[in-house]
Amino acid sequence: MKLLTSSRLGNPFRLVCRSSQRQFASTSGSDVAQQLLSQLKGRVTTRRQVLDGNQLQKLSLTLNRRHLHPGHDISETAPANGTVLPAGYHLVYFTPNGTELELGVDGTDRSFNAPAPFTRRMWAGGRMQWARDCPLRVGEEVEERTRLLTAEPKKSRDGNEMIVVTIEKEFWGSQGLSLTDQRSWVFRTELPEPLENTTVPTSLVAAQTNVETTQHSPKGYPERQMTWSPISLFRFSALTFNAHRIHYDAAWSQGVERHRGLVVHGPLNLINLLDYWRDVHAVSDGAGPSEITYRALSPLYSGERYAVKTSSNEQSKGIVEVLVEREGTLCMKGMISE
Repeated sequence: MKLLTSSRLGNPFRLVCRSSQRQFASTSGSDVAQQLLSQLKGRVTTRRQVLDGNQLQKLSLTLNRRHLHPGHDISETAPANGTVLPAGYHLVYFTPNGTELELGVDGTDRSFNAPAPFTRRMWAGGRMQWARDCPLRVGEEVEERTRLLTAEPKKSRDGNEMIVVTIEKEFWGSQGLSLTDQRSWVFRTELPEPLENTTVPTSLVAAQTNVETTQHSPKGYPERQMTWSPISLFRFSALTFNAHRIHYDAAWSQGVERHRGLVVHGPLNLINLLDYWRDVHAVSDGAGPSEITYRALSPLYSGERYAVKTSSNEQSKGIVEVLVEREGTLCMKGMISE
């Protein structure tokens, strides 16, 4: 059975009265990348924010985790000031500013977006490095410093042009630099006219979130099975103030961007990698990593069951490779250091 999720879409781009992107004279990948660099390279954007416990509590509950740290139940009460943020949980702070009119037609924050025709954005990967002696804590006022690192023209596997944009965020607390977060997006060219009367299988729409850890795998490490519902994806979008329509608007995700359903957020799976590592591989309860380097390789969708597990490859001392796989397809991987 399939569930109708849209009537005639027509062309959604005609339904908006704002420009979806910065406009440049050239539409070649190399020219657009260079113009993006010339416009934004060298600029540093600074913001300050107090890390409140309520936001952290809501994220942990969205992740289906009633315990923020071992023995620390946050199901009824938000974590107190001084509580250390688990690795990756900073992603629900310093969310995008701006009104709806300042977003792209796909709902994305345009601060570092490539211009048209490179309008289809996906999270591509990145690297995070944590300072052990000054972790981010609830109640602390933190300064975020953001800058553009690179904008590079690339060719996709099918030979089409795309642009990879990498930014760097530094998070400074009262004790100094706490975290350096480099993240990359890939921007592909917009597709032709949208599909009409798109449908999503009922099984994907009606799915419930489920997180289940099996205690034994062939290499001796637990394996975590995950399924995310549209409700959980919506909650994560709300917490990160991320209006990208591929995560909650099935008609847009399928009809305009040609996905097979609602896309599981790249940052959500990044947090899943880090949570798996601290549950399975951390040297002590509550200990965090010093670094992760990760790549997003293939989209995952609401209602689809997939696994987070330790790689079968030989692990280096102090470094673990964690994988996200669905039915034999590698969807994300991360190298995590103690």
